[in-house]
Amino acid sequence: MSGPFNDISLEELKAGLATGAVLLVDVREADEYAAGHIAGAIFNPLSKFDPSQLPVAGDGQKLVIYCRSGRRSVSAMEQARLMGRRDANTHFGGGILAWVNAGEPVVGGM
Repeated sequence: MSGPFNDISLEELKAGLATGAVLLVDVREADEYAAGHIAGAIFNPLSKFDPSQLPVAGDGQKLVIYCRSGRRSVSAMEQARLMGRRDANTHFGGGILAWVNAGEPVVGGM
């Protein structure tokens, strides 16, 4: 790994989603995503992860990756970095577990 990754707090993530400043990518698998994901999250499972399919953040936007608990999001950021995606350097380290444990809502389905 060529440097540290950034972690976004629950409050920062919620604020960014509310204002459109965060582009959120879920790298969990299809069954996990369908069972419940953060509203607005883009599905890009780690098993088929393709950094070229990551959205490109616009001005004032930040790309944020999340998974269940933080391990797969780090792997996804490492893969993206290897493909030259320097903007894919922030994750919600607590993942969906921290989101749900904080009482935040999830949406089901694909």
